[in-house]
Amino acid sequence: MKPQRVAEVLESLFSTRWPPFLWGPPGVGKSSVVRAVAAKLGLPLIDLRASLLDPTDLRGIPTVEGGQARWCSPEFLPRGDGSSGILFLDELNAAPPLVQASLYQLTLDRRIGEYQLPDGWRIAAAGNRSEDGAVTFRMPSALANRFVHLEFEADFEDWRGWAVDHDIHPWVVGFLSVRKELLCSTQKAERGFPTPRSWEMASDVLKTVGNHRNAQDILVGTIGEAAAVEFGGYCDRAISEGAILKILKDPETAVLPDTLGDLYALISYITFSARVAGVLEAAAVLLHRVKPEMAVLLLRTLLQKEPKFALQKRTAEFMRRHKDLIR
Repeated sequence: MKPQRVAEVLESLFSTRWPPFLWGPPGVGKSSVVRAVAAKLGLPLIDLRASLLDPTDLRGIPTVEGGQARWCSPEFLPRGDGSSGILFLDELNAAPPLVQASLYQLTLDRRIGEYQLPDGWRIAAAGNRSEDGAVTFRMPSALANRFVHLEFEADFEDWRGWAVDHDIHPWVVGFLSVRKELLCSTQKAERGFPTPRSWEMASDVLKTVGNHRNAQDILVGTIGEAAAVEFGGYCDRAISEGAILKILKDPETAVLPDTLGDLYALISYITFSARVAGVLEAAAVLLHRVKPEMAVLLLRTLLQKEPKFALQKRTAEFMRRHKDLIR
């Protein structure tokens, strides 16, 4: 499932008592989607790293009251005060078998010993796949049968929307626009390898270091050698920041790039700089100069980043002329 579809399914499942389990490679944003859905629904989220728990952590410790043993449940579990929320069991299949076994009763019966999960709370879990080289333990069938299993797939279009909101470096977005398959590639992964998470790290490195050549050795340790070499080659060949600034200064007559990679770089740079004075005005002019499919991409990403772009006169003209393309 693509991230957007996963979010929709999670919203639906949280209205039932059946807990979802997200499967996917490391670094694709499984935890982020769960947190985003919780925030959208206005629900608090308790994030429990199952891999850090001991079997006795969930049951608690015993005490004696009136000559009888009573179990004191841990403080990190939600209390029955009428509240609602999401109990998120992250890295569940990285927990040892005894810890997983301790979760049987909680996931299905919503209780552990004397502890009862409040009615308003829902359970969700996530884990990496063994085929991606992650540390995992086989999930017992009795536990697996207690979840609705969802396969999380990294999707570039969903990621690009996220990248716009999080100011990912324009060269990263431009490169992945032409090499979408490198958004997530865990094959033969050892140290650094490309995932949505590591590309975000690479973006922060570029913002800090500046020139990609100065960051090359850091990028190798972030996205892996093969992806770093290819990304470096893209940056060497791509349209320069100076050339883009000339286009933004004279959007009516400046020569525009004719390669797909440079057009993606131009659009990514404009979106990244949307709040800089004069950029929206120049972008509204460029809508009428690039091919319609690229113009629609520029329009959509800019409207996501800066909705007031729709108020530009030239933007309104383009939207009227190409309303059949904008749906």
